[in-house]
Amino acid sequence: VLVGGGAVVVWRDLERSGRIRPGYFLGMAGEAIVYALLFGVVAGTLTELLLPSLVILAASDGGMRSLPEDWSLATQLMISLGAGIYEELLFRVLLVSGLVLIGTRVFRWSSTRASVLAVVIGAVIFSAFHYLGPYGDTFVLASFTFRAIAGLLFSALYVLRGFGIATWTHALYDVFLSLQ
Repeated sequence: VLVGGGAVVVWRDLERSGRIRPGYFLGMAGEAIVYALLFGVVAGTLTELLLPSLVILAASDGGMRSLPEDWSLATQLMISLGAGIYEELLFRVLLVSGLVLIGTRVFRWSSTRASVLAVVIGAVIFSAFHYLGPYGDTFVLASFTFRAIAGLLFSALYVLRGFGIATWTHALYDVFLSLQ
């Protein structure tokens, strides 16, 4: 369904613009790489500013679990890419866009107000989902805050720069973490 839906979107865009422009893809890739490299520093710094004493505790407490070390690098990279794409589809395209639609159509809010509220609500839900289920992390305030800030940043990227930039930034950030 996703591949078919993606093919329809590509076909529609080709009908509108007439051709694929490789320069756009290179520009998007460069932009996403820069954002992904800066992302952890920015989110970590903002988290530390909000919770200075807890960030040190979270780092020593294992507040954010990484992928299992016994997984091959190829598996870790596949999971990282998949998580970035899946989470952007779920939390940005469906959740944030849905909340903006509800805000503008049901509550008659301005697009700006609906977007800001959707970004904040989406970020909190994004963070909370990392603690659910058997594979969820143990709740630690610092990691929750870091992920909420990450959700704000990813959602802001989605609203301001679009799905492609947000998705590749998220996926590449996860990949860069796997390579550390």
